[in-house]
Amino acid sequence: MNLPDYNFLSAPLWLVTTLHMVTLTLHFLAMNFMVGGIAVILFGKLNNKWNDPTVQKFVKLFPTLMAATVTLGVAPLLFAQLVLAKPVYSASIVSAWFWLMIFVVAMIAYYFLYGAAFRQNGSNGRTATYLAIALIGFIYVSFIYSSVFSMAERPDLYQALYASNQSGLVLNPEIGSYIWRWLHMLVGAVTVGGFFVGLVGRESEPIYKLGKSFFIWGMAVAMVIGVVYLFTLGEVLLPYMRSSGIWWLIIGIVLSLLSLHFYMKKKFLVSGLMLLVSVLGMVINRHVLRLLVLDGAHDPAAIPFAPQWSIFIIFLICFVIALALVWYMLKLFFTSKQTA
Repeated sequence: MNLPDYNFLSAPLWLVTTLHMVTLTLHFLAMNFMVGGIAVILFGKLNNKWNDPTVQKFVKLFPTLMAATVTLGVAPLLFAQLVLAKPVYSASIVSAWFWLMIFVVAMIAYYFLYGAAFRQNGSNGRTATYLAIALIGFIYVSFIYSSVFSMAERPDLYQALYASNQSGLVLNPEIGSYIWRWLHMLVGAVTVGGFFVGLVGRESEPIYKLGKSFFIWGMAVAMVIGVVYLFTLGEVLLPYMRSSGIWWLIIGIVLSLLSLHFYMKKKFLVSGLMLLVSVLGMVINRHVLRLLVLDGAHDPAAIPFAPQWSIFIIFLICFVIALALVWYMLKLFFTSKQTA
């Protein structure tokens, strides 16, 4: 009996790649809004913070942002599985228990976000504790993702690790290859979180200043960490400098700085659009870098193409409906008299 071969692309590679990067960008925006927003609210200094109406609005919004983050995160993960099925699957097997714990930790964090949202009145200390627990959970999730996906770029590494230890309790030991990328992602989340805090709280001068402060300093620190990360690329650095990735990096940096410029002028629509495109540029840049690292070990272009257009049509319809629903939920939240 011959088993069916599932190693094929159900759409052209360019379409799968485009959808992957677009959905991943949207996922990052929602995730950064939530995780960065939690960090800004937790560590930002405000007078009578937990009784501030805007802070209370944010805390009540976090569970919705969690739902949006998870919903928008399913599609890019599935698209990644289409083109990186073997490397990602193999790396996740090596770190199986840590990988499976992502779902448990995410559910626990989700619970504490709801706990914080329901304990706004007279429970200031408990609200901060609940948000801190959720933030720790999200930091765990982000670290495991960085560990597994960086390991997936090294077939020789996960083969050696699995051969020596099959417990599923092994993280990527070459932490120097991804620690700076992980830190860049975390600081980037705080930066985007600062943007959204200032945007939502723009009618309150203290909230706007708080968001602006995190936006400015977060961007500065992220750029420094990004430069450090570049110099950890080793032999991949030269090919990267000759690829389209470096141009996307430059575009992302320029648009980020322009976004900050228009943010300072309180032109939030222009600033937000530039920030959106800059995040997309960084996602494309990371995709180019991954292909360079995997060169010679895994080539997505070599995967056979067997079209299944009905599946993609269903996905596009559901994706558009999901975006519309998320937009409608946020619109209801921000126009509700109860949270105004």
